[in-house]
Amino acid sequence: MYTKLTLDAAGKLPAGYDACGNGFDGMTLKALGLDREETLAYIASHKPTYVQFEEYILEKNGGTLPKEAIEAHNAAVRGYNHTDEYGSSLRAATGVKDASVKDAVTLNLLEDLHELHAHVTN
Repeated sequence: MYTKLTLDAAGKLPAGYDACGNGFDGMTLKALGLDREETLAYIASHKPTYVQFEEYILEKNGGTLPKEAIEAHNAAVRGYNHTDEYGSSLRAATGVKDASVKDAVTLNLLEDLHELHAHVTN
């Protein structure tokens, strides 16, 4: 999320790429107790390093994040699957023939790597 927000704030996020969507980004914002618009504005105006962004998150949460909340968020991310229709479209777009690949972490990563490859080789 940090990378996408930083690229977006610099005007370098590829066209059509969602800087802060409702899926993992929304889950992460909620888990970190962050307001979407306020966070986008912070990234755009302060252009923080990753460590500075972590400090911002801690500041917004009174200096700490409960370990249980982080673990619950991470488990939710790992257990998240795209819909069959969307997963099928991602597999087709990236050349994955194995229909058992359904988890959003893997499919999103493959999509990102596929788009990166297309961007640097075109």
